[in-house]
Amino acid sequence: MELYDIETDSEVYKQGVYLTEPITVNATPEAMADAVHQETKSYIKKNKFVTVFGGEHSISIGTIRAFNEMFPSLTVLHIDAHADLRKSYDGSSCNHACAVYEASQNTNLIQVGIRSMDIKEKSIMNLDKTYFAHEMAMDDSWMDSAIDQMTDNVFITFDLDAFDPSIMPSTGTPEPGGLLWYETLDFLKQVFKEKNVVGFDIVELCPNEVDKSSDFLAAKLYYKMLSYKFQNNESEDTYEDTYEEPNRLRNYIKFNDDDEY
Repeated sequence: MELYDIETDSEVYKQGVYLTEPITVNATPEAMADAVHQETKSYIKKNKFVTVFGGEHSISIGTIRAFNEMFPSLTVLHIDAHADLRKSYDGSSCNHACAVYEASQNTNLIQVGIRSMDIKEKSIMNLDKTYFAHEMAMDDSWMDSAIDQMTDNVFITFDLDAFDPSIMPSTGTPEPGGLLWYETLDFLKQVFKEKNVVGFDIVELCPNEVDKSSDFLAAKLYYKMLSYKFQNNESEDTYEDTYEEPNRLRNYIKFNDDDEY
């Protein structure tokens, strides 16, 4: 993959990209989530712009927990084919089917691209902040609507099965009717421009030997998102985060306290 981004006229790798050792804790799903949480939080405290790769979507539970503790009034932008709002699944609350349940309780959760879910998840879902794929296909105002509902600080969790399988076949649970490349970039570009994106993760790539295009798409998406974040920075600039330690406890409060599910 070329390291010069034509659209932003930038070479974001010159900002410096550091890859940590992978987290290999796997004794239990809960132990894995806790390890991701602690590791992510440690790098946020070091004033780093933290990005995380899965693996399956359950890694986002610990990641979102860390960002929510460190940044006030956090919006979680969840881009996915699936709702992932089960409270528990297969005996664990740290399952990929539960990836954003905790976020639905403790953050301003906005869901984009949803086209597969269990009926029980509807009772948890905030329908005013959910953009279903079939509705998005008929009404392109969804981008502005979603952004208008975001707070200033935004964390993006991006499940690659949000994309249509025609361009992203290598994922564990592909669903027809997904997002295409340029509409996705248009949306992300607006989010990065109008909001303070404090971090992001990309999950659910399932590489296979037959299809290499999905691997390149995932890498290109990551590089694009970094390019949007840092396109106006000189290489010697440092990332300024806005986390506020005194606000940590209040971030556990759900935005709409009087909502009942």
